[in-house]
Amino acid sequence: MPNGSRTEGGAVPSAVVNRLSMYLRELHHLLADGKQTISSSQLGRRLGFTDAQVRKDLAHFGHFGHPGIGYRCDELIDEIRKILGTDRQWNVGLVGVGNLGHALLGYKGFASQGFRIVAAFDADPAKQGQDIDGVPVYSSASLAEEVRRLRIDLGIIAVPATYAQATADMLVAAGVSGILNFAPFTVSVPEGVSKVGVDLARELEQVTFSVMSRLRAAAEPS
Repeated sequence: MPNGSRTEGGAVPSAVVNRLSMYLRELHHLLADGKQTISSSQLGRRLGFTDAQVRKDLAHFGHFGHPGIGYRCDELIDEIRKILGTDRQWNVGLVGVGNLGHALLGYKGFASQGFRIVAAFDADPAKQGQDIDGVPVYSSASLAEEVRRLRIDLGIIAVPATYAQATADMLVAAGVSGILNFAPFTVSVPEGVSKVGVDLARELEQVTFSVMSRLRAAAEPS
C-alpha cells in the first residue's frame, strides 16, 4: 500500500501499515508461546517502538484494548487481519520462474497469511507444464486467460528488470488488483491498481547504512 490505506478519518500513512504487519507477526509469535494478553508498552518494547506509537497506530482504526488487561492477542490478531485484508484468501499469480520465483513458490508462509499462489507463468517453454511445490507453471502467453479462470487477485513480478514493465502491463490488462514487484525496476500502473516494490539490494543498503553510521559514531572522538 505505497500511498496509504484509507479509513473514515482519511489516508493512513504507509509507515503505519508497515508497523501493523510487524505487530501482527509479533502477536502470532506471542500466541504461539502461550501468551494471551500484552500491553502496548510490552508490544512496543519487543519491536523497538514506544507504547505511544503502538496506541497511535491502532487508534487509526478504532479501540481494541481492555482496561486493566491490555490487548488480547487473539482478538488483536483478528482485528489487524481485517484491517490488512488478510482475513480472506487472496489468489496470487507469480510471473518469472527463475531462482527467486522458485524460492517464492517454495515458501510455505504465504498460505497461513491468506495468500495462495495458484499459478506461475514463464516465457521459457522448458519450464511450462512443470509443477513446482504444487503450483502449475503456464506459458506467459496464457496469463490473461488463467487470471480470469483462476480468479487471480494479485500478481507477483519476479522477472529481470528489463521485462518488469511489460509484465506489469500484462497483469494490469488481465485484471489483477495489486502487484508485488521484486524486479529492481519501478513499474508504472494505472490508478486503481496497487503496487509495492521489494528491492532486496536496496534493503541491504539500508542495513549497511545503519552499520556504517554506528561505526562512524563510535569512531568520533568524544
